[in-house]
Amino acid sequence: MSRSPYAVQSILKSLRLLEAIGWKSHDVTLSEIASELRLPKTTAFRHLQTLAAAGFLRHDTENDRYGIGPRVQMFAQSKKSLSRLRQLATPKMDQLLKTFGGAVNIAVSSGFDIVYVEMMRDSRTAKMQARIGAHHPIHSTALGKAILAFLPPAERAMILDWPLQEVTSRTIRSSAVLRRQLEEARVAGYSMEREEMEDGFSCIGVPILDHDRYPLAAMSLSVTDKRLMTVLADAVEALETAALAISTQL
Repeated sequence: MSRSPYAVQSILKSLRLLEAIGWKSHDVTLSEIASELRLPKTTAFRHLQTLAAAGFLRHDTENDRYGIGPRVQMFAQSKKSLSRLRQLATPKMDQLLKTFGGAVNIAVSSGFDIVYVEMMRDSRTAKMQARIGAHHPIHSTALGKAILAFLPPAERAMILDWPLQEVTSRTIRSSAVLRRQLEEARVAGYSMEREEMEDGFSCIGVPILDHDRYPLAAMSLSVTDKRLMTVLADAVEALETAALAISTQL
């Protein structure tokens, strides 16, 4: 167990339980795992129930046994899927960058945010704030709008019913305006943002859809706002072609 003065010991105990169960090829009982980790049964029980409530463990109540839960499996599958997404997207991103310059981005949704998972840039966009792993409000980016536009209505409403955070003076704060933009994006197949995430830069985004047309991720091209309209038509066509190819291979 960590000796760091900042470590939360109760969380470390939960993680030890999760790790121990994860290495096993079978479900375990409370007694088995408590004995293995030399924990009091009452302590082990509380940690197991907490992990089960959060979805990290699965509790078979009929047999009173614990196994790895759906959230752990989801994370494992997500990591594999992201690796595959990057592998397929990289050649397309490289070609887009050579053709248009700017910055080419891939992002996935994470609740009210998007998370950048891959990015390529030229020297003109090197000063942009976005970095791989960074979170930005989903409504403030073309990537996020592309994802929101293709989400099922109920899932989209859960996000749009909350106040919209201001990032720049041009960030959309009106839910009605954003909803209209998303409807337009759904029809057109692409989204746009004009300096809503970062002053001086604008973006075109397209979704990467699965076979049920659910947005797994999004791809975007960021350029200076002055260049946006000059490359718009060609960039939309190139982005849609790239996204469709990635979707098909996925």
